[in-house]
Parts: sequence; C-alpha cells; structure tokens
Amino acid sequence: MSDAGQGSGRQHATVIGAASAGTVFEWYDFYLYGSLAGFITQHFFSGVNETTGYIFALLAFAAGFAVRPFGALVFGRLGDLWGRKNTFLVTMLLMGLSTFVVGLLPSYAQIGVAAPILLIVMRLIQGLALGGEYGGAATYVAEHAPPGRRGLYTSFIQTTATLGLFLSLIVILLVRSNLGEEAFREWGWRIPFLVSIILLGLSLWIRLRLNESPVFRRMVEEGKASKKPLTESFARWPNLKLVLLALAGLTAGQAVIWYTGQFYALFFLERMLKVDGSLANTLVAIALILGTPFFIVFGWLSDKIGRKPIILLGCLLAVLTYFPLFKTLTAAANPQLAAAAERAPVTVIADPADCAFQFDPIGRQTFASSCDVAKSHLASAGVSYESRPAPAGSQAVVQVGQVAVPSFDGRGLPKAEFDAAKKEWQGQIGTVLAAAGYPEKADPAQVNRPLVVGVLFVLMLYVTMVYGPIAAALVEMFPARIRYTSMSLPYHVGNGWFGGFLPPTAFAMVAATGNIYFGLWYPIVIAAVTLVVGLFFLKEMRGANIDA
Repeated sequence: MSDAGQGSGRQHATVIGAASAGTVFEWYDFYLYGSLAGFITQHFFSGVNETTGYIFALLAFAAGFAVRPFGALVFGRLGDLWGRKNTFLVTMLLMGLSTFVVGLLPSYAQIGVAAPILLIVMRLIQGLALGGEYGGAATYVAEHAPPGRRGLYTSFIQTTATLGLFLSLIVILLVRSNLGEEAFREWGWRIPFLVSIILLGLSLWIRLRLNESPVFRRMVEEGKASKKPLTESFARWPNLKLVLLALAGLTAGQAVIWYTGQFYALFFLERMLKVDGSLANTLVAIALILGTPFFIVFGWLSDKIGRKPIILLGCLLAVLTYFPLFKTLTAAANPQLAAAAERAPVTVIADPADCAFQFDPIGRQTFASSCDVAKSHLASAGVSYESRPAPAGSQAVVQVGQVAVPSFDGRGLPKAEFDAAKKEWQGQIGTVLAAAGYPEKADPAQVNRPLVVGVLFVLMLYVTMVYGPIAAALVEMFPARIRYTSMSLPYHVGNGWFGGFLPPTAFAMVAATGNIYFGLWYPIVIAAVTLVVGLFFLKEMRGANIDA
C-alpha cells in the first residue's frame, strides 16, 4: 500500500487545514474585486457612460477568469514537474502582491486611461495565479486522503471559495460600517485590498510548514514522473477525451451554478432590486454561513453514493427552479417593485432600427435616439420592461400600465440642450413610475429578510451539491503523473470562462432585453448541457486508484 492516506488524524488535519487556509486567502483576494465592482466602476471607468462603465467593470472582473486556463497550463505543468507544494507557494505570492497593488492604484481622474489598464493587468496576474492554485490544493489533499474518504477530505478545499467570498464580505462590511458610506466610496474601498498583504504573510507561513505530497514524492523516487505533462494531457486522445468530458459533463455546469448562487444573486439584489449594499451583503453572508457546512455533507455523501449523482442532481434542480426562485427573491427583497411590475408593467414601443445596444467601449458615443433615451433610463433605474415594435420612423413611447409617455429624439441637439431635455423627460417618466408604485430603491423596512435568506440558502445548497464532490471527481479521472495539469485545465475553463463570464454576459442580456430575469437563461442552458453530457457520457470514478 502506498503512503498516500497513511498517517495520523492530526497529520491529515494539518494537511487539510494548511491547504484550505491558504486557498481561502487566495479566494478572498480574488473576490474582493467582484464584491466592490460598483465602486471600481466609479474610480476606474468614470470616462464612459454608466452602462458601459458597469459592463467594463464586470469585464475586468472576468479578465481574471479569462486567463485562469492559461495559469492552469503554466502552473499545472510546474506542479507535475516541480511538485504540488512549491507551485502553490508561487501562485499565492503572485495573488497576494497583485491584490495589494490594486489598493494603491491611482484612479481614472488622476491618470486617465492608464488606470483601468493597470487594473486589468493586476486582474490578469491574479487570474494566472489562481489558475495554478486550485489544482495544486485539491490534488495535494486528495493524495493525502485515506481510501473511502477522498470526497470528504477534498470537500474542505471546496469550502474555501465560499469562505474567501464570505471573508471578503465581512471585511467590506466592517470597513463600511466604521468609515461610513461617503468615506468608503471615496477611499475606504481600498482598505480590504491593502489588508491582503497581512493575509499573504500568514498564508505563506502556513504553507511553508507543509511537506510534499506522498504520491508525488514516490513518483519522483521511482522515476515515473511525467517529462512532458502538457503533451501527455492534451496531445493524446485518451486523456484529452477525459479532459473534454470533465469540462462538458462536470465543471461547466458546476461553474455557472456556483456563480449564480453566490455572485449573480448578490449582483441581482443590488443592481436589479436596488437593495442597499450593506443589507444585501449581510443577507448573502448569512446564507453563506448556513450553506457552507453542506460542502462537507455532500463531499461525505459522495464517498457513499458517488460523485456523479449529486453533481447532476444539483444541475437538474437549478434548471428547473432558477426562474421561480429569482422571482420569489424579487417579491421578498423589493415587494413594491414586484407589485408595481405586476400592476403596471412597462413596455417600450419603438422602431427597432431606432434602438442600439448601449455598450460604448471608448466612451465617445451619445445614445440620443428616442428609443435609446427611454431604455437607458429604465435600465439605470432598475425597471424591467418589454419591447414592442413600432412603425418605422415613429418616436418611442414608454407605456407604464395604461399611461403612455412619449420619449424624445435628441440626435442633432447641442449637448446642453440634449442634457436639459433629457433631465426634463426623466422627471416626467420618474413621476409616472412613482405614481405606478415603482420605488427608486428597495425599502429596508419592507425587505422580507427570512424569505430572502431562505431563497439565497436554496441557491447556496445547489452550489454545495455541484461543488462539494467536484475535486474528488476530477482527481479520480486522471493519472497521478499528469493529474495537476489535466484536472486544472477543465476546472479553470469551466470556472474561468463559463462561470467567470456569467456576470457580464447575464447583465448584457438583461440590458439588451430589459427583462431582469433574462440573464438566467445563460446558467440554465449550460447546466442543462452538463446534465445531458454527464448523464450519458461520464463514468462514475468513486473509489478509483489515484496512485497510478
């Protein structure tokens, strides 16, 4: 028998605790950006219109995810050549330093376009580092786990992303409550980034106490380590087929469910439902606390009944219930908005040729047609609407219930006249919306906190079902000599591309259609694909020999 899985319970606890603690801090660093996207928009993308700025902020968030597969290739190869421990020490150092630098970057007002460029560079470094982190930590813990407990042991690694997000929310809430909203908006948002330098020092100290994985040590001693892990992983069809199945049948669906349940839900509360940021963060944090133990529960259960049934059941539940859950969330978090949308639905009646997709990458375009004026205001006000075509050349009309408010065509007007006309029109439509019961913000006194937390908890439960067993499932699919490389790529393509691009993609879908629920089609379709591929093509690997 190999020495993987041998040793005392105390040694196993040390391995799990050290690997998990370091990974928590890396996720804390990575998710600070997502939690503070609104503030980052103000400081780094202030040179463009509001809708473009927010999409840019989300794209900069996604940039870190875009390069994660490349980090998986670089650091996965190093992990199979150089060792699991050494590799994730390097990734941690890169992550911590780049996060700290974000807290020091000058704003757009200070250095212009160089500000968002530097910000995106830091995000790219973070993404590369995180691309090498997860595979190392999951492989390291799995290779120490005793037979029959692999799902349980690796499930602790699965909690780290949620705990990192939770830690970032707690730090933000503490800083926000102590500084006040105005100071936090101006400069206090930088403090959570700067605090990461302390966490970096602590994380490095914890990780330096670890020994190398016993499976890797034995491979090196026996001369069985891979000389060309990239070639073996991706240039040979038997292993490449496993990589593609892991992506389509496991990680793509897992990723979109994770980001819907933990990030998109927070974004939806703040951006769509206009819930106060501190309250939204608090409610999400409560749901995270309640849901996090279920990572362990489903990891343990996967040792009993298999990884595949639990992951695919989570995908099925998400596909079937996302729409009703988010509609319930609307009714619970902003009942005035839900009631107004039911009583007096909003429709934009306009010539389709008059309507543009309002994304302006260089910040030079003015969306001044009657359709664009109407839709941009409704989108920024968080009002869901339907679009109905009108005859060519006609002026757009916003219908709120039975009340019709004509828009205006600002093309050709001098800027001062356009701004004045737009302000006057926004006052008119604002009066009509207010009369119909549409609130500017969610009333904290009317938020049904238990029901909001209940919905968030259900979304979180789906996350734990798909994510709790995923590390064990991936580790068991690939041979030891190329495991770090092979499992890292499908994981980070799934989570980096399918998951990481969920917020900007879903928001763009909402902005294009006016329907606040339309963005949910993105995770639903991908989860459905994973359900089908996993059900018919993926083999259950529970209990496989991972020493070979």
